[in-house]
Amino acid sequence: MTSRERAEGTGGGIPGRGERAEGGAPERVERADTGGPEPTQRADGGAAGRAPVIERRLHPVTPLRRAWAPLAVLAGWAVHDPNGAQEQLARLTGTMLLLAIAVVVPAAGLYGFLSWWYTHYAVTDTELRIRTGLLFRRTAHIRLERVQAVDVSRPLLARVAGVAKLRIDVVGTDDKDELAFLSEREARALRAELLARAAGFAPETARTVGEAPAQVLLRVPPRELARSLVLTGATWGSLCAALIVPTLVWIFTDNPWTALVTALPLLGTAGASSVGRFVTEFDWTVSESPDGLRIDRGLLDRAHETVPPGRVQTVRIVEPLLWRWRGWVRVELDVAGSDNSVLVPVAPREVAEAVLARVLPGASVPPGLSPAPRRARWCVPVWWRGHRLAVTGPVFAARSGLLCRRLSLVPHAKVQSVRLTQGPWKRRWKLADVHVDTGADKTVTARLRDAGEAARLLAEQAERSRTGRRDAPPDRWMTAR
Repeated sequence: MTSRERAEGTGGGIPGRGERAEGGAPERVERADTGGPEPTQRADGGAAGRAPVIERRLHPVTPLRRAWAPLAVLAGWAVHDPNGAQEQLARLTGTMLLLAIAVVVPAAGLYGFLSWWYTHYAVTDTELRIRTGLLFRRTAHIRLERVQAVDVSRPLLARVAGVAKLRIDVVGTDDKDELAFLSEREARALRAELLARAAGFAPETARTVGEAPAQVLLRVPPRELARSLVLTGATWGSLCAALIVPTLVWIFTDNPWTALVTALPLLGTAGASSVGRFVTEFDWTVSESPDGLRIDRGLLDRAHETVPPGRVQTVRIVEPLLWRWRGWVRVELDVAGSDNSVLVPVAPREVAEAVLARVLPGASVPPGLSPAPRRARWCVPVWWRGHRLAVTGPVFAARSGLLCRRLSLVPHAKVQSVRLTQGPWKRRWKLADVHVDTGADKTVTARLRDAGEAARLLAEQAERSRTGRRDAPPDRWMTAR
């Protein structure tokens, strides 16, 4: 049996899917119909006397990307049923195969062209509209004041073609809308316009204000990134497994070929994890702008992401064992409604804390963390020493881990609920766990606390959360440019 107490905060929640924003209008509306002419769209959503909305198409190379969809269906069928696919190919003569290619390739090209031709987007005074579909039309209405991030990504082939992909992150939705592809210049101009509108600029000004200036806070040198990957425990663990497991297989089977077949996937996994992270986090740059913190990264695929101001729910400082003698840490984020998870891949602690102060203004890493009571060793031997806690004016801070330390910082204003759990064995030793739930559907836990301390923390944290939300500034974009 587990006794469980729960103290819920009131108000201040993150608007969910289906909630209505201010004024009672929905954040996002989708409409589907079966074709037919549409009324002329206007800048104010249809009011007479206004200039019509100018709808634009995506870049002309987009059909090449979308033409792969029918071919991907055939490839998926072949992978799902390889025997059947092989039998069907064996029945085809050379002439029939050429005829099949002559039909499939133009059909794929026609599909890509039509999907591009019937895709439009337009920016009105109040929203971004994305209209797609030939037979079944879908129109997404994205309210500009609800936009929280606009990211630009450029995969390798897109960089060669000079195009980019735009992804729009909206408050209260799990999925990002996407415009792929636009020319690089058009993507950056549209991103600047959308962020300016989200910051409160008038439509006429937003189109000409341009991209907000940015100041570089941090740039991770490639050499330092490579060294950090070498000193990562996961890399060494994969390498050890790639050496030990094949050796044991060779000893027990006395077959070197079996050992080699076993070693290759393990070596590939070890190399792919390290090389993949290096390629993804190459030239990592963090800049500060009125739009929030900007992150530019990538060796082959370049990505330009934004950490929205005021939307960060939790910050984690990760300190692997082998990094400590170098004084390095990794900073991770939980952002409501966003996939952003890494702020700093590796940096000296003082530099990382300076960047953290820009994400959580007024907050800092607590200088002292209180350890768990010594009797906690009867619940969690040895590892109990890694659990520590500190509560300051701005944040709730909980640390876990003994070899790889993880310190989680949660602003009081971002706490949605507080829970206390206590199992029978912990009741025996008068211990309890305190769980803090955030708006990013994540939980930070202070484990192995004294039961009396945990009960007081439960009540005090619920009050801190209510007052923190009441006194916190609104989650709005900055307007100084």
